[in-house]
Amino acid sequence: MDFTLEERSRLDFVLALRGRWSDTLYPALKSQFQAEANPANIRAAVHRQPAYPWFAFTERASQKMLWRGVADAVAAREPSQHGNSSGPARLTLDPDLALPDWYTGWDIHLQPGGVWRDDDSADVYEQGAKLVMLGDNDDYGFHRSFTATAIPDLPYRRIVDLGCGFGKSTWPLKRRFPDAEVIGVDLAAPCLRLAFDRANAAELAIEFRQADGQATGLADTSVDLVTSTMFIHEIPRPALAATLAECARILAPGGKLRFLDFTRTGDAFRDLAMVEHGERNNEPFMPGLLAADVPALCEAAGLTDARWVAFDERGAGRLPECAWPERAEWHFPWAVLEAEKAA
Repeated sequence: MDFTLEERSRLDFVLALRGRWSDTLYPALKSQFQAEANPANIRAAVHRQPAYPWFAFTERASQKMLWRGVADAVAAREPSQHGNSSGPARLTLDPDLALPDWYTGWDIHLQPGGVWRDDDSADVYEQGAKLVMLGDNDDYGFHRSFTATAIPDLPYRRIVDLGCGFGKSTWPLKRRFPDAEVIGVDLAAPCLRLAFDRANAAELAIEFRQADGQATGLADTSVDLVTSTMFIHEIPRPALAATLAECARILAPGGKLRFLDFTRTGDAFRDLAMVEHGERNNEPFMPGLLAADVPALCEAAGLTDARWVAFDERGAGRLPECAWPERAEWHFPWAVLEAEKAA
């Protein structure tokens, strides 16, 4: 998207503000917190530090400013009409699919109107998804690194990408495994229409299907690999349990589950910052995910060898164990959820 000078200046200011929130306010707050000796209540101890009001306000305010800036820029252009392209991709929409209230009841990420209302919403999401990562994921390097380092190199027949959005997580799968049937699943028809167009432009034969991750409509034991990126922190606990059960149902014996998302790091300050990130940025189910024993939920769903493994989005990708590198700035605790379907 070509921004005007005024639009770019507005967004550059917000990105600079978010940068100082990450590399200046977060370390300052952590240093102040660490000066206290073993506080009994970690949340209360963090909240009474001098830097906390600045950190908390800047986080939410800059997130709102960023998404509003992108939304205003998209609204200034002609309304989009996606889904009319031709090429090797396929698009299957379900006009009778009822979107759940937990999905439509929040402007997730603070994106005005959410991602599901119209084709302009998909455009806002596409642009904002790049900017919100402070420029570090402009070419979807996170998703390419996940596909390259966290997915076992096997001869997959069918791959399903849950919560695929506008396709940024699905395209790398098809590029790495061109002989596999690749299906992207999402609730939002506007995002799927955009994903369809982007795949056709890239000559990628991907099927995009509108469905709930809890009920994909795929046959039993028909999938060799099921993936997601930044998906399960956006669904409530019952939906997570049902989604894992659906994965167990559609996976063939020996099939793999690989989800890129977030988990606790064991650093009390860092983990609280993530919980409050969810609270301040309309990510209402993130705290629940961080509190959940997700490997146990996998086992209960019928999957085996479930575990979290750390992931470094700066290039290394999947790390050999659940241990994150020391970093001073605020960052997501990326991790890969790994599980198998018993052979």
